[in-house]
Amino acid sequence: MSISLLKVLQIIFALILTFLILPQSKGGSLSSSVGSAFTMYRSKRGAEKFIFVSTIVLSIAIVINSILILLFS
Repeated sequence: MSISLLKVLQIIFALILTFLILPQSKGGSLSSSVGSAFTMYRSKRGAEKFIFVSTIVLSIAIVINSILILLFS
């Protein structure tokens, strides 16, 4: 596999990951959980779940791609 192809994939992965992170809700931060004693657990459904899982998968792909770039360079 060509190193330039891996670098292009890295850029594409980063751009897609950026656009996946932007629409996610900000309610899961540490300050929101400390500030409220009575928080309800709500499961992710539909598009929110798809974006959440896609973010995790793409993050793993970026890590693997980074390791491959390191090994091939």
